[in-house]
Amino acid sequence: MPAALVTGAASGIGRAAAERLIADGYDVLSVDLRDDGPGVAYAADLTTREGNAGAVSAAIDAFGRLDVIVANAGIQHVAPVAEFPEDRWDMIVSLLLTSPFLLAKYAWPALAASGSGRFIVVASVHAQVASPYKAAYVSAKHGVLGLVKTLALEGGEAGITATAVCPGYVRTPLVEAQLPDQARRHGISEDEVLENVILAPHAVKRLIEPDEVAATIAFLAGPNGAAFTGVPVTMDLGWTAR
Repeated sequence: MPAALVTGAASGIGRAAAERLIADGYDVLSVDLRDDGPGVAYAADLTTREGNAGAVSAAIDAFGRLDVIVANAGIQHVAPVAEFPEDRWDMIVSLLLTSPFLLAKYAWPALAASGSGRFIVVASVHAQVASPYKAAYVSAKHGVLGLVKTLALEGGEAGITATAVCPGYVRTPLVEAQLPDQARRHGISEDEVLENVILAPHAVKRLIEPDEVAATIAFLAGPNGAAFTGVPVTMDLGWTAR
């Protein structure tokens, strides 16, 4: 049975991805700050080297192999550059960019041994475009797309593929938590933030559902996704068509 490691798996896209992979027949280690995810739950602080190394070791110890990594864990902070807290910058970059690098580094031998290892990052449309007040998030997501391209080139000979799933706004706690800050920054109500800020870039005016992103992840992890590597897989309801 193939084995997967999913980060940020206690809620949102991560939980949906872990549940979908389990339904598709994978053993799954669900990693989050708390051990509250589908499959085998594992608590780790992914802003540390030890947390990432421990998660990879736990997956291999639990399943005897590791075929798929879904690097999904993320946080957000909304503030202009002049006011952006430096410690929040450090935390966001460590979780969104350094953690995927460390997961790939520590899991590389296992992914190579799989013969068809898959490294999938949930990277956001903000890997391709920018928005104001999100300097750390946008910078980290742009960086992780570069990481994916590098992993694809280095992993090709070993059969490892690397892709970045780039959704627009998804109905998750991470998006919902932005509403009060965005309302304050723009001087409008939270309902107006959803309509006039969050959904404004979408050609189709709705939030993407976590299960839709999970289905894309499952496709990339499966045999039909084998030809995708080194690329963003964009599902943004028309955001980048503008």
